[in-house]
Amino acid sequence: MMTTKRKSIATVLAVLLVAGTDGLSGLSRAEAGPQEKPEPLAKVRASDDVKHSLSTEAFPKLHALIRPKPGGFDEIPWLTSLWQARKKAAAEGKPILLWVGDGHPLGWT
Repeated sequence: MMTTKRKSIATVLAVLLVAGTDGLSGLSRAEAGPQEKPEPLAKVRASDDVKHSLSTEAFPKLHALIRPKPGGFDEIPWLTSLWQARKKAAAEGKPILLWVGDGHPLGWT
């Protein structure tokens, strides 16, 4: 019984060793082959519409669109207990936003 197990383990290890060395030799052959040069990116010209929307005259309007509005994440009454949030959401018939991350939601650390 012990001899059969040893032979099986030795066979599996030999197969893994051969497969590993074959994979490594394939990598070295791939690295040694001729390197293909990437094709240069096609140059695309922006239309007049796009050029106008990115001009210095249009910047204040775009800036106002992307600027954070009052009443953001820091004014939301966050609940730190999942159980309390579940009870409140069930009572109000609303979904739960579960924020999982490392640190403050706005990146304040």
